[in-house]
Amino acid sequence: MLQAPFRADQVGSLLRPAALAETRARFKRGEVDAAALRAAEDAAITEAVRRQEAIGLQGITDGEFRRDWWHLDFLAQLDGVTLQDNAGPKFKIAGQEQPPIATVTGRIACGRPIMADDFAFLAKTTTRTPKMTIPSPSMLHLRGGRASIAREVYPDLDAFWADTAAAYRQAIAHLYAAGCRYLQLDDITFAYLCDPAIQAKCRANGDDPAALPATYARVINEALATKPADLRVTIHTCRGNFKSAWVAEGGYDPVVEAMFSTNVDGYFMEFDSARAGTFEPLRALPRGKRVVLGLVTTKLGDLESADDLKRRIAEAARYVPLEDLCLSPQCGFSSTHHGNALSMDDQWRKLERVVEVARSVWGQVA
Repeated sequence: MLQAPFRADQVGSLLRPAALAETRARFKRGEVDAAALRAAEDAAITEAVRRQEAIGLQGITDGEFRRDWWHLDFLAQLDGVTLQDNAGPKFKIAGQEQPPIATVTGRIACGRPIMADDFAFLAKTTTRTPKMTIPSPSMLHLRGGRASIAREVYPDLDAFWADTAAAYRQAIAHLYAAGCRYLQLDDITFAYLCDPAIQAKCRANGDDPAALPATYARVINEALATKPADLRVTIHTCRGNFKSAWVAEGGYDPVVEAMFSTNVDGYFMEFDSARAGTFEPLRALPRGKRVVLGLVTTKLGDLESADDLKRRIAEAARYVPLEDLCLSPQCGFSSTHHGNALSMDDQWRKLERVVEVARSVWGQVA
């Protein structure tokens, strides 16, 4: 297998085709059954795989077409997790549907495979490297914090983290058994904790934001403790992407030491706007690992120029050797089923531009 992450890569989610969105809406209204929804998902994924391969991407995803939310569909399948309405701070989109919060109401465990069948379908549909995306274990904690973890179940957070890491080891083992060799942990926590406003919310939830990055990194490492040698793992972090909205801002300086201590092969890092700060924190990247520069925004349809992208890659290469860099969009195109403020054509043009620039800079896309 080629060594992921790739020179031209992607975060994972894709805009939902209209036909799939309509079938999902009909399923929620009780007008079609689960088999009809699954067939619509299969058809949409097959076409999306064909488009990704035609563009030249090596890491192929299912677009997260079987999910409503990038994280909650997975987390809700862990034992001990309940989705509850968000009674706290909302996204900056008034009057819109808000994501629930994954709340811990019982002992955390992984009693059955989660999304392994979804991966198996993707694997048999592509001739390239199928990539699976799942939320990081820290996503069970950040939004609700200590306040969302039942004290009668976990009076001691150390026990919560130990159970969470064990559950993830089991979930990852199930995915590996299904053939997964390229896994991405989506972890907004590192980027969010760069923002003083998010840090204040953590304190209100009963947590110490200065200690959280190291805690999250430790639990990720515990979750990967039994990772097979041929499983490539990356972390993706961003500052919010719900319907093209952003939530946090601030450079990576407060978290980069902890984030780069994780035992993964690469980091998808958002750098599409001034909210992400400078490339200077990349100095701390350990050699042998890759940073995938998220320079192409998925929030707007305007296409980045190839020359501007090459210039910014050259700027990053002042801090990290060029051979340790890759290129991707800054996030997925549809972190939730709602999608972002750009068109299907915009999406494919942006992915084509990533491949074009990677070939120009590195001479290859893998």
